[in-house]
Amino acid sequence: MFLAHIPNLQNQNDSLAHSGRSSLKVKLEAEAMQEHIQFTSHRNKQVLLVDLSDCSSTEVERVVRTLPGIVALRPRNSVLILSDFTRASIDQEAFRVMKETAVFNKPYTRKSAWVGADSVPQVFKENLMAFSRREFPAFKSRADALEWLVSD
Repeated sequence: MFLAHIPNLQNQNDSLAHSGRSSLKVKLEAEAMQEHIQFTSHRNKQVLLVDLSDCSSTEVERVVRTLPGIVALRPRNSVLILSDFTRASIDQEAFRVMKETAVFNKPYTRKSAWVGADSVPQVFKENLMAFSRREFPAFKSRADALEWLVSD
């Protein structure tokens, strides 16, 4: 099952279920995350795929909020992240969460790449890079981004 690949999601869901939220709602949220966040293997390296394609601003915010709990489980300077923003909507709140997450994830992230970055306003990209002191190179396809991510 997907949650076995990302133990923190299972832990978060267990604690939410015990805090009074219905277990069905917790299960539905975990399944929604499964659609958007997964580790994939490319050239024998693990890449965290964050699929935000076709997401609303609210969905982008919700998905991005879960990333620190996943990335922090990995060794420092080890995580390769591919984010796909194709046709995603990003408002000020989603962008604020993206900035916070980029800063938190920095110590754990080895490289990040974006696909579908046309959905992200240029001023947001520039602000995100300045705020997080990270680079987010954009690629035309997932295949190109994956090749770059594992090229070291």
